[in-house]
Amino acid sequence: MGRGKFKGKPTGRRHFSTPEEMLAGTSTRPRSFKREEAEMEEAERSDVESEEESGDENEQKVKGTQGVIQIENPNLEKPKNLKARDVDLEKTTELSRREREEIEKQKAHERYMRLQEQGKTDQAKKDLERLALIRQQRAEAAKKREEEKAAKEQKKSEARK
Repeated sequence: MGRGKFKGKPTGRRHFSTPEEMLAGTSTRPRSFKREEAEMEEAERSDVESEEESGDENEQKVKGTQGVIQIENPNLEKPKNLKARDVDLEKTTELSRREREEIEKQKAHERYMRLQEQGKTDQAKKDLERLALIRQQRAEAAKKREEEKAAKEQKKSEARK
């Protein structure tokens, strides 16, 4: 029987069972894949149960020189997941160097800003001196303007007479 111009893949051929084959039960096609999956899961469960019964649940297989050399690598241990009820609240965690330095930096900045507001730092003293000088110059300029204005008014009044 000809398949035409293009050949299909050998795995892609479809096999259709006839109704007679299905009733007779001689079909090569499995009835359902779910049954096969259920059988596979049951087989796995029985394997797991037989392994648990054999003992040594905590013991892992030793590979290479692991049994000979004791290695203290913290990354080899699997992290233990803690439940919320098992967490010890009184236990304080130590901060890393970067975190500790960051906190110290923030506290120092807050302390400096507090002193700055009170005018106790060198920079604050210089700023206050500069501010006082500027106020004095503005007061003198305002006084001079008033005098010039008064002199102008006086000239106008003399010119009218």
